[in-house]
Amino acid sequence: MEEEIRLNKFIAKCGICSRRDADKLIDDGRITVNGVVAGQGVRVHSGDEVLFDGKRITAKTEFVVLAYNKPVGVVCTEKDDHAEKTIIDDINYPGRVTYAGRLDKDSEGLMILTDDGDLIQAMMKGRNGHEKEYVVQVNHKLTDRFLKSLEKGVYLSELDVKTRPCKTEMISDDCFKITLTQGLNRQIRRMCDAFGYNVLRLKRVRIMNIKLEGLAYSEYREITGEDLSELYRLAGISR
Repeated sequence: MEEEIRLNKFIAKCGICSRRDADKLIDDGRITVNGVVAGQGVRVHSGDEVLFDGKRITAKTEFVVLAYNKPVGVVCTEKDDHAEKTIIDDINYPGRVTYAGRLDKDSEGLMILTDDGDLIQAMMKGRNGHEKEYVVQVNHKLTDRFLKSLEKGVYLSELDVKTRPCKTEMISDDCFKITLTQGLNRQIRRMCDAFGYNVLRLKRVRIMNIKLEGLAYSEYREITGEDLSELYRLAGISR
């Protein structure tokens, strides 16, 4: 461990979750430092005993990064008593991993899971502008005007925000690719709805330099070698 480190960053380095989610664990009283329930802003030192739900956690030096193909119906949550199947149930990975960015229950495709909290943190920061590419099928014939309108950015009244400019590419009369650099809640569905299009199928096929190709539903593969190095480089992390 570094000589002194903020508690939420330490929890992330243990591979438990992102720093944002670590803040929630702290707020919920699930973290103790040297036998005392921790509060926000606490810093920990080498030799401090940090417990999560009563179990000691330690910073990791080696991490796993997975590419996974989420099927429709799988819910992006670690635990939900009302969900038929969560992402953690579906991937059934033997170690603890969590995901960077969600796909809604009705969407499918590529997700990245890891026990590296710093990578999750970097990928989740919207200002970093990391590319994510999707294939979208809609219920009406596409027009150039519609695609160009998406590319310019769309005002979403429910969120009171205009989306960033993006890239699109027509695949067929009712199917197109779209590349986004942000991840608003149900963004693509809301963007299409603003022009009277309903999304019939939504599939994420790329996150930054990692592609979905070669993975069947519910399958995962470990990201290694040059792909892993490039992912960390794009995320702005030195390893």
